[in-house]
Amino acid sequence: MLNGTTAELVERKALRINPAKTCQPIGAMYAALGIHGCMPHSHGSQGCCSYHRSHLTRHFKEPVMATTSSFTEGSSVFGGMANLTQAFKNIFTIYNPEIVAVHTTCLSEVIGDDIPTIIKKSIEDGSIPAGKIAIHANTPSFVGSHVTGFSNMVMAMVNYLSEKTGTTLNQVNVIPGFVEPADMREIKRIAAAMSANIVMFPDTSNVLDGPLTGQYKMYPEGGATVAQIKSAGDSIATVALGHFASHVAAATLESKCNVPAAFLELPIGVGATDRFISTLANYAGVEVGPAIELERGRLVDLMSDLHQYFHGKRVAVAGDPDQVIAITQFLVELEMKPVYCITGSPGNQFEKRMHEILDGPVPEAKIKQTADLFELHQWMKNEPVDLLIGNTYGKHIARTENVPFVRFGFPILDRTGHRFFPTVGYMGAVNLINQMINVLLDKKDRECDEEWFELVQ
Repeated sequence: MLNGTTAELVERKALRINPAKTCQPIGAMYAALGIHGCMPHSHGSQGCCSYHRSHLTRHFKEPVMATTSSFTEGSSVFGGMANLTQAFKNIFTIYNPEIVAVHTTCLSEVIGDDIPTIIKKSIEDGSIPAGKIAIHANTPSFVGSHVTGFSNMVMAMVNYLSEKTGTTLNQVNVIPGFVEPADMREIKRIAAAMSANIVMFPDTSNVLDGPLTGQYKMYPEGGATVAQIKSAGDSIATVALGHFASHVAAATLESKCNVPAAFLELPIGVGATDRFISTLANYAGVEVGPAIELERGRLVDLMSDLHQYFHGKRVAVAGDPDQVIAITQFLVELEMKPVYCITGSPGNQFEKRMHEILDGPVPEAKIKQTADLFELHQWMKNEPVDLLIGNTYGKHIARTENVPFVRFGFPILDRTGHRFFPTVGYMGAVNLINQMINVLLDKKDRECDEEWFELVQ
């Protein structure tokens, strides 16, 4: 199985082998978990919900709760209104969430269920009790990717919840993108260190990386509250991190509530983090502060110390478009050569932005959207690389080609701890450097001649 990839390149227009993405509802479910007291609901068959829950559970090593409309043959023919209406009654009676976030699946999308009408009717007939909330996002699996689903659910939060009262609040919205709970926690830590008041949504920190207390909570302490998301319409500005995961929601909030938005990339590495911190400081009217400046200095010092090991190394990167764009910029800052960069998600912005980053320093780079790991492996067979960065599915390539491998992005199914260690911000960049240098030196130690097997590298 590991050696089934051929070196001969054949153009494929319809077939994808090991696509570097998964389906929309997974991203929507993850975003919904970032609302405090929220029950994600999958409007489709039980199998879809089970797969999405298990995939998230395996990545985060935490139980992921979600409900389903449990479509049967009858629902497939006559529509899912009865199932969703009954689901609302059961959910609020048994689990009593503050809010239910409905996302659709392929089946309900093909049928054409009108979710807003069903929600409106459920409010009128009491299936959704007074004081409770239901929102929805259309997330067909045959369109886009899990990043698209995340984006659509965050946009639904804005559409359903955010409102402008006319009183501007001293706060800045941050839409963090499809990142780990540790990254969301790091963004909040950076803001606190700068004394910047932010409202971040969604926020899965302390939801999918919470402590073991001996007592199970259906709705952990973390997550952005409904009140906070509502107040986003009165904020000074919005900082959206990641074109594919966050920009649509920020643009929607700007249009709906007239909240100006800054559209940035994920703050991975020096330059991108500089831009995020400067933008946040400018909007919040605060100083960056010496603590943040010290963190930046430590990162730059580490980059200088390890430059000899990174310079000129050829790298292949695969994953979500926002994350590939951000880490590619960081690799260029390290003077490495990202020669192969792919994403499974669609969207012309990916190739356009990647060419802007790489055409100067790495003109030979191969860049492709809506790509797959099979083709990436073929490229590597023809012209090898020194390092592979991607999610767990890249391990087959790494083992076959004996390439040092850094697990990065979603999903990571065969390792733990990633939900605790950020990759955003200056300290996140330190974590990434640590992972990269360790796998590179591990291979050097394994394969070097005995006379070069030294204690000090």
